[in-house]
Amino acid sequence: MTNPADLLRAYDDQLRDEAETPSAIAVERLGPLRLATFLGGRGFITYSTLAQDGRPATEASVVALVDGALAHYEADPTITRVEWKTRGHDHAPGLHEALVARGFVADEPESVMVGEARLLAVDVELTDDVVVRQVTDEDDVRAMCDMQAEVFGDSPQFAASMLEQVLHRLRTRDDMEMWVAEVDGEIVSAGRLEPVGGTEFAGIWGGATRPGFRGRGIYRALTAARARSALAHGKRYLNSDSTEFSRPILERSGLVKVSTTTPYEWRRDR
Repeated sequence: MTNPADLLRAYDDQLRDEAETPSAIAVERLGPLRLATFLGGRGFITYSTLAQDGRPATEASVVALVDGALAHYEADPTITRVEWKTRGHDHAPGLHEALVARGFVADEPESVMVGEARLLAVDVELTDDVVVRQVTDEDDVRAMCDMQAEVFGDSPQFAASMLEQVLHRLRTRDDMEMWVAEVDGEIVSAGRLEPVGGTEFAGIWGGATRPGFRGRGIYRALTAARARSALAHGKRYLNSDSTEFSRPILERSGLVKVSTTTPYEWRRDR
């Protein structure tokens, strides 16, 4: 098994910053921060480090970055919410306190999982009524996104915004695949595969399975199908930000938890 420290280093070197915002409609820089804007009035803040000019981050420098980033989005009335993506292994003194003091709310932490795609590209025995396939038709994509929004408990406004972003990306780029598992024609599990250009990685995202269909190997089969596709794209590694539902499945397949990530969200109407 690849050393977890090596996996984390590959993740930091290849997947941070620019690689995280392929479908952004606008991007600006604020020091080390990447300030991205997406369709639907969503802002997104990421970075590879909070250090500046060779100097490590301090509480004062972090506060200045938070203030500057928030001011950037507050000045644009079309932005209704902003996510600041944090990682548990970053040196970020005072970041939690600075974000909370300015109205950002922390969501549940997720596990950053990384590992060899070949470990997940396995045969999974399923009952005959389960079909796993890639979908490209817009009606299928809409049905897939509706199912995911229902499972995740997304608000109608958020679900509509995410659907708009997905459809826009599928219409304008060719770097995302949509995969579903169906039982008797009903989508019961779904997820995306996003090969990252110029890297050894493909991301597996949006994994959702209806509660009544969990524990049958369906999500594992869906992940295996995406892993085989990643290998066909020439990718060595898979990465995922995993909830406690999917983390154990990925761990059993050989992926490793290398860090945590916690999204902090600011809303204009809060």
